[in-house]
Amino acid sequence: MSSFEIQGGKSLCGELLPQGAKNEALQVIAATILTTQKVTIRNIPNILDVLNLIDLVKHLGVKVNKLDEHSYEFAAEEININFLYSVEFQKKAASLRGSVMLMGALLSRCGKVFLPKPGGDKIGRRRLDTHILGFQELGAKFEYSSTEKTFFIESKKLKGKKMLLDEASVTGTANIILAAVLAEGKTEIYNAACEPYIQQLCKMLNKMGAKISGIASNFLVIEGVDSLEGCEHSLLPDMIEIGSFIGLAAMTQSEMTIKNVSFEDLGPIPRCFSRLGIFLEKKNDDIFIPAQKFYEIDTFIDGSILTLADAPWPGLTPDLLSVLLVVATQARGSVLIHQKMFESRLFFVDKLIDMGAQIILCDPHRATVIGLNRQFPLRSAVMHSPDIRAGVALLIAALSAEGKSIIHNIEQIDRGYENIDERLNRIGASIKRI
Repeated sequence: MSSFEIQGGKSLCGELLPQGAKNEALQVIAATILTTQKVTIRNIPNILDVLNLIDLVKHLGVKVNKLDEHSYEFAAEEININFLYSVEFQKKAASLRGSVMLMGALLSRCGKVFLPKPGGDKIGRRRLDTHILGFQELGAKFEYSSTEKTFFIESKKLKGKKMLLDEASVTGTANIILAAVLAEGKTEIYNAACEPYIQQLCKMLNKMGAKISGIASNFLVIEGVDSLEGCEHSLLPDMIEIGSFIGLAAMTQSEMTIKNVSFEDLGPIPRCFSRLGIFLEKKNDDIFIPAQKFYEIDTFIDGSILTLADAPWPGLTPDLLSVLLVVATQARGSVLIHQKMFESRLFFVDKLIDMGAQIILCDPHRATVIGLNRQFPLRSAVMHSPDIRAGVALLIAALSAEGKSIIHNIEQIDRGYENIDERLNRIGASIKRI
């Protein structure tokens, strides 16, 4: 197990280029299974979750050619469906949450899927009902072994159907899209997720010959086609990493420019940080954050405490609530952070309390942060990273704290952030990998 040794209290200065979007990468890599032709994907982040999924599709028979550090060519001329039943696949897929993205594509291409219950972050229940119910609407049969914790899905021929998703699940919507593009007839999806990553998946599939309309809305119409062709696709910058960098600049009182952010795809993220009092400026397609000693949390119109809560897109992504919570600890004022989706994602706040933050954990979904207004800097601490997003939030806290902090289990951070220590060290941070 690796750790970060962080010397905090340093101001940073410089430019950061965000990596390609992790969540988009997992979806579009799965989509390459749907065609026998070559698909080139650029701006792929060099992170564990993505590399592990690439390794999985290789073992499934997809020919993978690495063109450069962030570009790959995929050719799924043949799929070795028998690999799904191997001990090796079961072990690898069980440890990778992204393996769930293979279900829709494999069901469409091969007519069956055998998959262990996927792993990933320990942030509460992450049910797959939306995925499975969507497949069943398309005509698939489903079996679950509670003893083996495995899923088996099968269909000789998927057929389009009108369906209402029980929740606007991003991965659920993506999986149903992947299954429906080659299904017979028309599929209509109500309450579909419409995050930029879903939009990107749909645009890529349309370049491959799919017929998807309603992109960027909660109602998708998919006309099934007989086959798909190859294409070239480039990932968006990762909005979660961009938000993390904004929070880092605020907490460390740093002047920072985040380059090529695809600002129009950030949705409510800049405004949420602005409501915490952080000044940021759009310059062309960059975000400039000046060094800011103090920032004050906004209130509602009647003067009551601000609430920041996650919501389906175009609402705030739940992946940034951990960062927003950390940023609020040094603001002036108070804020209620309401994490609606996952019941264990706020449990890392005890580590921040040990560092001197004033936080009241109201219940598994809500935490009230009383900002310290920089009167009492956070103290250094020894911590463990429980998941990707809490891990980077703790890293931000450690970089702002006085003294030397240690973060263990940084493999969690590496799953979602490419060479984060090297990139931040180049602009003045002091992070040592041990």
